[in-house]
Amino acid sequence: MKKKVLVAMSGGVDSAVAALLLKNEGHTLGGITMKVWDNDKIITDTDDGTLDQNCADAKEIADNLSIPHHVLSLGDSFRQKVVDKFISDYINGATPNPCVECNRHIKFGKLFDAARSLGYDALATGHYARIEQENGKYLLKKAKDENKDQSYFLWSIKKELLPFLYFPLGDYSKPEIREIAEENGFSNAHRSDSQDICFITDGDYASFIKSNCNYDFPCGRFIDTDGNIIGEHSGIINYTIGQRKGLGVAFGVPMFVGEKNVTSNTVMLCTDEQLYKDTLTATDINILTDESFDTPVRLQAKIRYRHTPAMATVTKLDGNRLSVKFDLPQRAIASGQSVVFYDGDTVVGGGIIE
Repeated sequence: MKKKVLVAMSGGVDSAVAALLLKNEGHTLGGITMKVWDNDKIITDTDDGTLDQNCADAKEIADNLSIPHHVLSLGDSFRQKVVDKFISDYINGATPNPCVECNRHIKFGKLFDAARSLGYDALATGHYARIEQENGKYLLKKAKDENKDQSYFLWSIKKELLPFLYFPLGDYSKPEIREIAEENGFSNAHRSDSQDICFITDGDYASFIKSNCNYDFPCGRFIDTDGNIIGEHSGIINYTIGQRKGLGVAFGVPMFVGEKNVTSNTVMLCTDEQLYKDTLTATDINILTDESFDTPVRLQAKIRYRHTPAMATVTKLDGNRLSVKFDLPQRAIASGQSVVFYDGDTVVGGGIIE
């Protein structure tokens, strides 16, 4: 069935080819590019010469495909829902994943709403994932290329939106996408992929947070697993679970960050073996299938993007929470990260690790 589809276009090769594939399928398209540092508004005329580079690149592709191009400014929402939450979570000792929050509130929240307000039936993005219909139900699935699969970041999408979303790249590998772009003369065919967090381009989380909040991060104590003081840290903001390098102290054996306690301003260090745990509790649960978890369920669980999914027993708790018991201990489980549940290649749902 042909639809009127709005394609989220970042200016990169993935979203450009996503639009091309949908056009080749016969859908009626429009393109839209998000600007995340301006006040919230939709710009439907992008021929005024004021576009930034990403918007200009996206408009060039849209023009090449002969489809209209819009710009959605979402600075207020992006700051509140993504950046401010990232800073708050980090200050409180968690290891947040802002891409998940951006997908939840911005790309499949505000952007989806904009698609509807502009008269489109559906929204498409350049994510490497798939949506398939089975027995009349829509399911979110891994991409065919598991090395590029981005389904981990999509667990927070509302289940009711799945029938109105397209992920055209789910059946392709990245080299295939670049080849398609080159064959069609796209100037961004070999543009580098974006890395890490989009609003922290140099990867220095601590400096970004310090420059964007009125908060002091004093030095504190390194402790061992028994609570003994074994050194001094340079501010709790500078450490993440599983970190080994940059501790500033030397020990007889390799030591890693195992826990952070904001209240006592301590960082617990441990050996690699002590980083492994077999249980976690997740909150803010979102389920994308008909699974009710009324009884314990055996699923694969993934605790970070590059983590190999591991078999676990998942049990419902009170307050939209789940308990996860792994068959084998997993390394460096970090609060604030997402745990995502899979049944084969189907995303059952996910939540935030407490």
